[in-house]
Amino acid sequence: MASTPDEQLTYLRKGLAEIIREEDLRERIILRAREGRPLRVKAGFDPTAPDLHLGHTVLLRKMKHFQDLGHRVIFLIGDSTAMIGDPAGRNATRPPLTREEIEANTETYKSQVFRILDPEKTEVRFNSEWLGKMGYQDIVRLCSRYTVARLLERDDFSKRYAGGIAISMHELLYPLAQGYDSVMLECDVEMGGTDQKFNLLVGRELQKDYAQLPQIVATTPLLEGLDGEKKMSKSLGNYIGITESPADMFRKVMQISDGLMFRYYELLTDISMPEIAAMQERIARGDMHPMDAKIELGKLIVSDFHSAADAAAAAEKFNREVRRKEVPSDIPTVALPDGVAGPNGLHIEKLLARTGLAESVSDASRKRKAGAVEINGMRVTDLVYPTAGLAEMLIQVGKQWRRVTLS
Repeated sequence: MASTPDEQLTYLRKGLAEIIREEDLRERIILRAREGRPLRVKAGFDPTAPDLHLGHTVLLRKMKHFQDLGHRVIFLIGDSTAMIGDPAGRNATRPPLTREEIEANTETYKSQVFRILDPEKTEVRFNSEWLGKMGYQDIVRLCSRYTVARLLERDDFSKRYAGGIAISMHELLYPLAQGYDSVMLECDVEMGGTDQKFNLLVGRELQKDYAQLPQIVATTPLLEGLDGEKKMSKSLGNYIGITESPADMFRKVMQISDGLMFRYYELLTDISMPEIAAMQERIARGDMHPMDAKIELGKLIVSDFHSAADAAAAAEKFNREVRRKEVPSDIPTVALPDGVAGPNGLHIEKLLARTGLAESVSDASRKRKAGAVEINGMRVTDLVYPTAGLAEMLIQVGKQWRRVTLS
């Protein structure tokens, strides 16, 4: 594994959107090596949802890369900040979680993150350790270290303020609370998505006020979902969950576009950028079929969360059931008019009823919940199917087929 500062930087750059500042990171690596101790690398996760998807793993993978280099990773569970509700990227106040929801989601998080992180090299902390002990005077002193004007420089706050949309006082506390986490943990590096950049920089400033070396900020890109447009999100139905079955994970990877495939290679695998570029050149020359590259991607992703044997079985199942399936030549075609699909896609149950694949919406609901619906070779159980970029859908329910074209 890379050992010199420059080798470490080369290894860490892949999959990062920005390092603030890269020269500081190089100097900090050298400093900690002289002191004989690793970097302290923090990433915070508010337990706002019980299940993680591949979008979350972009950050987790970079944490693992720091571990590979011998550094100490702190997986910080924001059980106190989750009760505020992170306003990042929001145009309205995010509802805070209850203590019961936080505790349930926390246990699920802890059971999932070690599919990627090395538990022996991970320090699991909860920010209630210090935030939960703060009294009124402590909070006032913390607030005195930052101005309202600087907080309103944050993009989502400034847009809401300009638009006359309410900003609650507790939301203004969130960046300060996250920054104070870095002070209490004496972080060398804090990582987060690009939408967290402002909060990460607040931590850097607060550390200076507490006479600490300011942390280096490392941001990761937001991973596009299966539609190739919007951020991967469970609410949008464009996600791949890390606890899904090998077969379902593999089939979902096969749904992505050829262009998005290379983005997934960069952010979700350890394949180097030169290797990815060489693969793109082979495909451009016609020496490699894009489907073969996508199959390898699917196997790599499934192997990370299951096993190589599971990945091979999922690929074979896909080839057997999808690529080699004999599709009837006389499938009825249904053309959907403009405006049928909503902003997030098609309502599956209404679609089945409309195309004659179900007797009614309630019948369609039963079939969907029973796992009897397949679209483009993949079983569909979510209520809404993303259609961004699709011109045609091949739907199978039992022995019935429909070819649906989208205007």
